[in-house]
Amino acid sequence: MIIDRIEIFHVALPLITPWRTAYGEDSVVESVLCRMTSGSTEAWGESCPLAAPCYSPEWAGGIFETAKRWLAPRVLGQDFKSGEEIQHALSIYKGNSFAKALIDNTWWTLQTNLTEQPLHRLFGAKRDCIPVGADFGVQDSIEELLDLIHQAVSEGFPRIKLKFRPGWDLPMLRSVRNEFPDTIFHIDCNSGYTLADLSMFQEIDSLDLAMIEQPLGFDDLHDHAKLQSMLKTPICLDESISSPERARKAIELKACRYINIKPGRVGGITNALKIHNDSKDADIPCWVGGMLESSVGGAICISLGMLGNFSYPADIFPSSNYYKTDLGSVPITIEKDHRGIPSVRAMHPLPTPHPERLSQCTVQSAVFR
Repeated sequence: MIIDRIEIFHVALPLITPWRTAYGEDSVVESVLCRMTSGSTEAWGESCPLAAPCYSPEWAGGIFETAKRWLAPRVLGQDFKSGEEIQHALSIYKGNSFAKALIDNTWWTLQTNLTEQPLHRLFGAKRDCIPVGADFGVQDSIEELLDLIHQAVSEGFPRIKLKFRPGWDLPMLRSVRNEFPDTIFHIDCNSGYTLADLSMFQEIDSLDLAMIEQPLGFDDLHDHAKLQSMLKTPICLDESISSPERARKAIELKACRYINIKPGRVGGITNALKIHNDSKDADIPCWVGGMLESSVGGAICISLGMLGNFSYPADIFPSSNYYKTDLGSVPITIEKDHRGIPSVRAMHPLPTPHPERLSQCTVQSAVFR
């Protein structure tokens, strides 16, 4: 497949309400979309590191510039027969996982259009529908959070994730557990703590959580291994897993018992597939996550999540939770599966940006022929 043309779009998507985490809050989601063309066939991809380098060292304006200056020219006009070849071509540039994911993800969506196969089938997935959980960021009050959880429980969500940060931590979590003694919860710390907080995590051990997601530094493995050895509650690594190599080291160090895989964070679908397979071989269950992408990128995460070792309910949200109108031509929606569990279904064909909304949201763009 020869890549004839690449277009990139840095976009800003206003949220209905701000998304609050341990590193701050976002009222607008900044993302970068790519349209890639081979002959008469085109496809879209997306990578969403957010507006500022707070979740990771990358940010939307930065990955736009990286793709514009280095990555798009590197692959333009070249013939790539596999995702591994794309990764090899981009490997001369260090790091920049979200920027590389923009190119890698779009190569995969172009493959699905060229072959006329659903994306999840290209991955080898057998299922078409997966369960999803409910997620809640930091709220204005514990009472407001409890009301939201009551609604999620009544709707049948199989697990609930709570953002967890200093000032919104143990008292909040105790209140939630007292109100919902039998519900499956886990917390997401977004790297907000250190080993100096060991006593707090040992108290959390008594609250019967499914996992503690990314409690320590965004690039740490060693301290996570120490912490995991002192806790019965599983640790899940998210930000720390930025490549297959990092995943391999985390597994060897026994730094976690779950891995969250987001295609953007790990450098694209090609790397996400390897991490999934390596984790399966090591008996480490995975779950798929998103970055508040539009449905263009969210559909890619959904397709990935159809693979078998994604056994914990996914972090995929309906578009209406966050956007008045999704940028994508088809929004992400939640349906009930045969058991009555909220789920998402693999999308085929994949959503593309609505032209008018893309024009309204674009901050800057570039074209390569």
